[in-house]
Amino acid sequence: MRLPVRFSASLAAIAVLALSAGTRAHAQSTASPTAGNGTYIAVDPLASVRYDNRYDVSLGMAYARIKAGPNLLHGADLGGLDLSGSYWFSKHWGLEGSGRGYLGTSGAAPNTLSIKGPFVSQYLFVAGPEWLGPHNKHAAIVAHILGGGAYGNFETDLHGNSPALVDFYNNQIAPAAVFGGHIDLNRSARWVFRVTPDALYTRYSINYPPNASYNNWHFGISVGVDYKFKKKR
Repeated sequence: MRLPVRFSASLAAIAVLALSAGTRAHAQSTASPTAGNGTYIAVDPLASVRYDNRYDVSLGMAYARIKAGPNLLHGADLGGLDLSGSYWFSKHWGLEGSGRGYLGTSGAAPNTLSIKGPFVSQYLFVAGPEWLGPHNKHAAIVAHILGGGAYGNFETDLHGNSPALVDFYNNQIAPAAVFGGHIDLNRSARWVFRVTPDALYTRYSINYPPNASYNNWHFGISVGVDYKFKKKR
């Protein structure tokens, strides 16, 4: 359980750096010339940032490190996509839904069939509350706690053999949760550069001896863009 504690400290440090970096990056306004007389007027692309949108949607490239089996020595580094959307009830509280897919290969336990690096995938479908924390026109921190399910696909490359052969989980739908949030750097009133670091929890089981379930804590992150729709609260 030390992962969530370390993750929370890391997220807080990243958040503070993002807010301060965003403020410094926009400390000076850009300038554009007026017509004809050679003078300049200041233009602030973030002047209309208000945090009063009703909806937003984000898409990012995603990474997660998971273990495909309960006793494997090494995890699997998977890549994929993170598609999330939010409905804001008030300035600080909203409801977020997220679908995430991760694909890649995993190491396998030594086996008699010499199966090495089989394909695995994990899909998360989660939803829950989110909270708008410290924010200004440059950047914002958004925290969320999301719950739902995961589909783990671990048997595709096992050629019909039992996952026990390589110490993998069975293919299954399992409980899942996401703890973390977004670090948003505003590029305009509508467009946001978004980084989403999270702690990912799943509880997979095996249907071969000892027929047990296992709590899995892993790290995931996505980097992409968020768009705020014009409709206001």
